[in-house]
Amino acid sequence: MDLSYIINELGEERERYFNAVAPPIIQSSNFANRTVAEMRHKMQHEAEEYLYSRGNNPTVTILEKKLAALEGAEDAIAFGSGMGAVAAAVLSQVKAGDHIICINHPYSWAKTLMRKFLPRFGVNLTMVAGDDIENFEVAIRPNTTLIYLESPTSFTFELQDLAAVAALAKQHGCSTIIDNSFASPLHQNPIEYGIDLVVHSCTKYIGGHSDVMGGVVCGSRENIYKIFKGEYMTLGAVMSPHDAWLFIRGLRTLPVRMERVAASTRKVVEYLARHPKVEQVLFPFLPAHPQYELAQRQMRNNSGQFSLLLRADKLAQADRFCDSLQHFLMAASWGGHESLVFPISATYASEEMKSDLPFNLVRFYIGLEDPDYLIRDLEQALAKM
Repeated sequence: MDLSYIINELGEERERYFNAVAPPIIQSSNFANRTVAEMRHKMQHEAEEYLYSRGNNPTVTILEKKLAALEGAEDAIAFGSGMGAVAAAVLSQVKAGDHIICINHPYSWAKTLMRKFLPRFGVNLTMVAGDDIENFEVAIRPNTTLIYLESPTSFTFELQDLAAVAALAKQHGCSTIIDNSFASPLHQNPIEYGIDLVVHSCTKYIGGHSDVMGGVVCGSRENIYKIFKGEYMTLGAVMSPHDAWLFIRGLRTLPVRMERVAASTRKVVEYLARHPKVEQVLFPFLPAHPQYELAQRQMRNNSGQFSLLLRADKLAQADRFCDSLQHFLMAASWGGHESLVFPISATYASEEMKSDLPFNLVRFYIGLEDPDYLIRDLEQALAKM
């Protein structure tokens, strides 16, 4: 299906709403029925009908159709946050007594879900280094039902061989879920490699303006229907019509934004990789990255995130570098128009909060600013370190 068609036309029945170019926000919680028979039918087929917006809403449906098509999936279901999507996807695949394998260093709240929350209900977890398929093979147990991936990972940017993991999972009757937010659906489509469910934090690239939060799960109709009837309707982490409309707006410019972000990021990374005060840049599209060939094979292009390790002996040096940046906002998320920095040193507030990542690791997101403008800012901050 053509990308331009998906973004600009798919799911948009303009003749039904006065040929408006932008779809309407159907800001209604309820949908009326003309007869008892009609209401009975909708209640029996709520996954396909409009009865109550906690189930389906026409504006949200447009977004879901587009996101499913972008991922090459049969169906999709949208949530009020990325974590809402992650939680529903994971919960749909496990029960008491099951075992999950998860890669090291996933998104922190996904890790909390699997490491602290699910064990309360009898679901066990093994975390592995995802860069070697043998680690998954060793970790699999007879009761393993799910392998959870994030490729590349959030802060250290290790990749997993998606085709190899998917094949292993199918061999052992396991499901697979991946958080594909880093790559966006434009740069990586895990379903092509056999992954069962693909999750996105729409808050990131899909929204693109740092003004709306949401998530999506993409997969087979069978899996999405299972989530709809279970976790989605039961837990209620639904996306509002207005938020769906903002994400549809974000999709209109997604290809242009991703192209700009990719090119600018490469230029900034090349500068930092040569800087004497930078010990290492963690970025899968650097030829020096140990998984560079896998990145080239699995992903169509880079996106805007990378981390660097500063040549710093003291925590104060890392703090000084980040505090000296004038044109990078210090914030937790990414994917909008603005460039961001996330210092791991900020997580070293106490022994209890101390991260398992080194204090001199700093994650960057490159937005839509001119890359030379950002490089000048990095240069002055490194000089002050």
